Amino acid sequence: MVVKDIDQQAFGLEVLQRSNEVPVVVDFWAAWCGPCKVLGPILEKVSGENEGALELVKVDVDRNPALAAQFGVQGIPTVIAFRDGRPVARFTGALPEDAVRRWATALLPTEIDHWVDQARDAVLDGDEVRAEALFRRVLDEVPDHAEAGTGLAALLIARRDTAEALILLGKLARSSEVEVLEAAARLAAAQGGDLHALEARLAADPDDNTARIELGRALAARHEYEPALDHLLAVVKAGGATREEARRAMVDVFGVLGVAHPLAVAYRRALASALY
Repeated sequence: MVVKDIDQQAFGLEVLQRSNEVPVVVDFWAAWCGPCKVLGPILEKVSGENEGALELVKVDVDRNPALAAQFGVQGIPTVIAFRDGRPVARFTGALPEDAVRRWATALLPTEIDHWVDQARDAVLDGDEVRAEALFRRVLDEVPDHAEAGTGLAALLIARRDTAEALILLGKLARSSEVEVLEAAARLAAAQGGDLHALEARLAADPDDNTARIELGRALAARHEYEPALDHLLAVVKAGGATREEARRAMVDVFGVLGVAHPLAVAYRRALASALY
């Protein structure tokens, strides 16, 4: 099999990006390193046995010292496996062939991984029924599976099953994706709010901050983010018992928009000014 020699410039494409499709094993080595010469042929043999299921590349640490330092390579040979753009396993030294084979086998996709991939494909194909069934199948086996949990939560939020989505997300490890989905679920829960009724309540009593918060959430659930934030910010500025609830609702909107969105940037500053 042909093993690519990768440098700093090619690393992003050949390793990080490629590892979103298939595990990539990176052999950090040097020409003068005796153990590297022992391990290299073993890695090539084991990778060849799994050709197509994983890929092997080599990085010469003498030519790419910054790349070696970036991944904490302190001795060679060091072998690091990448999946989904991040390192997931590593070892240092010339392991025996059987040990290398066991290590490589652990990198290969499991049946559960295939179910998740099939569920993702079903989502892309618009087959939400099949996607949901596959995500639930994974969660029956691994209740806190992050990808299946967030995938199913997104489907539930889209059809406004927000209560189940929040319960599901609460079982997962905290991550930015989980937090964004939780914010989206809380906002989506307000989508059924009657805008005309809420506006009438405010017209009758402009100081009804509870109605103003409900209106802000209902507008945000309909993606009318700027007027939603205006209403919520007004409650924060007014102070009182509903201030914290309005602040949390604004933070939910920021979570859905993303930190770099112009509205999130502008209203986050306005919120800070109102609070401090």
